[in-house]
Amino acid sequence: MVDLSCLPHLTTDMETAGKRIGISLSGGGARGIAHIGVLKALEEKGIRPEAIVGCSAGSIVGSLYAAGLSTDDLLHFVKDSNLWKLLSLRLPSGGFSKLDYLNSRLGECIAEDSFESLLKKLHIAIANLNTGKLEVRNAGMLFSIVQASCSIPLVFEPIEIDGDLFVDGGTLCNMPVTPLEDQADIIIGVNVMPRIQATKSSVNTMRGVAMRCFEMAIWSNTQAEAEKCDFLIEPKLVNKYHIFQFNKYQELFEIGYEAATKFLEEQQIDMVGSRQS
Repeated sequence: MVDLSCLPHLTTDMETAGKRIGISLSGGGARGIAHIGVLKALEEKGIRPEAIVGCSAGSIVGSLYAAGLSTDDLLHFVKDSNLWKLLSLRLPSGGFSKLDYLNSRLGECIAEDSFESLLKKLHIAIANLNTGKLEVRNAGMLFSIVQASCSIPLVFEPIEIDGDLFVDGGTLCNMPVTPLEDQADIIIGVNVMPRIQATKSSVNTMRGVAMRCFEMAIWSNTQAEAEKCDFLIEPKLVNKYHIFQFNKYQELFEIGYEAATKFLEEQQIDMVGSRQS
C-alpha cells in the first residue's frame, strides 16, 4: 500500500480552520468493526470527517456515522445486533442468503431511508452485475444501497436497484477515494483488508488458496485508490479474524482504536491542519 514515510505530517501548530476532512472506510466483513475504533481515536484528536465513502462493511459504519450516531452508539449497534442473522437460514430460489435483517436494523437506527436525510455527505460503492461497472451512489434511497454494497458474491443475494442487480462494491474497488477529491482538503483511508505475508502452511489447502486469491484481488483493486489518500490507517491485527467473526466485536473495535491512536501519535497529529501536496 502507501509508504507512510512519504505522507505529510500534520501538527498542532498548523492552521486548522475551514479544512474539510474526508474518510474512506473499506470493506472487510466483521473486520469493519475496527472502523468504529478508528473513528473514536480520530474524534479524540479533534478529527471529525465531514464526507464519507463506505464500501461493504464500511458502508454500514459510514451510513450510521453519517446519520449522527456516536462511536459509542455504533459499538452498541454491533453489540445489540445478532449479526449472524445476516446469514439467513431461509434461502431464496437463487440459493443465496438474504440481507433483510440488515435492512431492518438500519431502519431502527436511521429515521429516514434516504441519503438526503443524513447529517454528513455519504457515498457508497456498489458493483453492477449487469454492466460490470462500479457505481458510487450518494442520493436517493439509502438502505437498499447499503444492502447491495454488503452483498458478498455467492454468499448473499444480489440486490435489484433500478432494474439492475448489484453486489458488494469491494469486488471492483474495496476502498474508493476518488469521490472525496473535490469534497475534502484532507483524505484519510482506513483499510481493514491490509496486505500481509502469508505463511506456507496457510496456503497449502484449497480453502487457504481460495482465501488468499480473494485477498490478493482485493489488494489489487485497492492500491490505486489508496495512493490518493493523504493518510492511510491499516489495522494489521484484524488479519487474525475472518470476515464473519462478528462475535469478536470488542477485540476488533480495540484493534482499530489502538492502530489509529498509534498512527496519530507517530504522525504527531492532534488537530488536522492543511493538506500538503
